[in-house]
Amino acid sequence: MNEKAEYWLDLADEDVDVAKIMLNNGKYLYCGFMCHQTVEKALKAVIARDCTDDEIPPKTHSLPKLAERASLFASMSEGQKDFIEKLNPMNIEARYPEYKMQLKSLLTKEKCVAILDETEELLCWIKKQL
Repeated sequence: MNEKAEYWLDLADEDVDVAKIMLNNGKYLYCGFMCHQTVEKALKAVIARDCTDDEIPPKTHSLPKLAERASLFASMSEGQKDFIEKLNPMNIEARYPEYKMQLKSLLTKEKCVAILDETEELLCWIKKQL
C-alpha cells in the first residue's frame, strides 16, 4: 500500500474512533456524520492506492460515486450498497440547519449503534480490498 492510501486509511481509522466517542457521549448526529466520514475516507484510500503521484481522490462526499470510482461498487453486496445509500445523507444533511434537526430526530442511540456496527463491518471489508 502506498503512502497516500495509508494516509486516507489512517484518517478512516481515526474517524471510526471519533464515531464511537460521539455515540458514547450521546452525540448521535455526529456519530452518523463520523460514520459517513469513515467510509468516505476508506473508499478514498482505495482510490489513492491506484492514483498516480500527482493525482488525488475526487473531492466528492458521495459514497456511491466513490465506491464506483474505487471499482468496488459492483462487488459490494446489496446490503452494503443499501448501507452506503442510507449513510450518504449524513454528511451533507448534518451540516445544514434545515436538515440537521430532522436528521437529529431520526438518529436514536439504537440506530447509531447499528450504523456504527455496519460502518465497522464495511471498513473491515474495504481494508481487505486493499
